[in-house]
Amino acid sequence: MIEPSQTWRWRPYSAHRSVLQDWTNTLSFMMQSVLICATRGPDGIRKDHPVKVLIRFLRRSFLICAFDGKVRWSPYEEGGGSFTGPLNLQGLGPSEGHIDKFPEIYLRHVDELPHHFQLHLMHAAEILGYKHPDDDVRRFWLGFYRAIVNDAHLNPETEEQMDRRLGDNEASWRAAEGGVTAL
Repeated sequence: MIEPSQTWRWRPYSAHRSVLQDWTNTLSFMMQSVLICATRGPDGIRKDHPVKVLIRFLRRSFLICAFDGKVRWSPYEEGGGSFTGPLNLQGLGPSEGHIDKFPEIYLRHVDELPHHFQLHLMHAAEILGYKHPDDDVRRFWLGFYRAIVNDAHLNPETEEQMDRRLGDNEASWRAAEGGVTAL
């Protein structure tokens, strides 16, 4: 049998910790799973594509930065490497270097992205928009979620509807899915 000490090199700040920020422990397992699924950017997209920048902010919104074990909610704070690093918004259209302009920039490029990825990102943005503990981060992601929903000509889910659908209750989940989810 392989002992954990043989397979993991523990750092003082990560011993017996998750990569997820502590606040995510208040989320259901289904919500945590949705966030984790959204951390991978779409394949086949260039490194400087606007969605790659946005995914770095998504990751830093709920993951602990691996290099130093810090939580960084600001999209501009230095640190985090290329996975959860600060956002470089220069050269990405009329962002004026500010994240609040990003939903518009993202939606201008949405046809370049796989629809399946778009859904993962939309649902992660919804969770962050309703549940993140920081007002600015929550406001950004809720606005982003609503922009995606509006662009797709859909109605946004309320927080209560999301809680019911992703509340770790199979009957509620099946009812919300309307029988379209594969078993």
